[in-house]
Amino acid sequence: MNRFFLLFAVIGAAIFGTMQLSAQGSANGWQTYDAGEFIMAQKKGKTIVVDIYADWCPTCRAQAPILEELRKEKQSKDTLFVKVNFDDEKAFLRQHRIPRQSTILVFDGETEVVRSIAETNRARLRGKILGAL
Repeated sequence: MNRFFLLFAVIGAAIFGTMQLSAQGSANGWQTYDAGEFIMAQKKGKTIVVDIYADWCPTCRAQAPILEELRKEKQSKDTLFVKVNFDDEKAFLRQHRIPRQSTILVFDGETEVVRSIAETNRARLRGKILGAL
């Protein structure tokens, strides 16, 4: 009985945690990648900042506060901030030739204008992204 309860509690916590992460993804100003919405935003000429992340990636965790700082500074109706899960969105990774997690892209409409891989230096990462915004 105790094992069943423990198993139930662990599964419940995992499900609840996943739901919380999904809600935070859209509530904090970052959009979860959706192919249709992404293509539509590109066609409208929006500037799109893309964070290719993995939950298990320490470099991604180091980049997160820098990217969030930039998002708060530069959020506008013409700028979109999108998170792409490295483990789940293999088609996006192939299409854009993404070699690894912790890659940051900036698109001006359909044109990729910035690519940064594994950069955690605040000044360099901010400089690359701000140069495109």
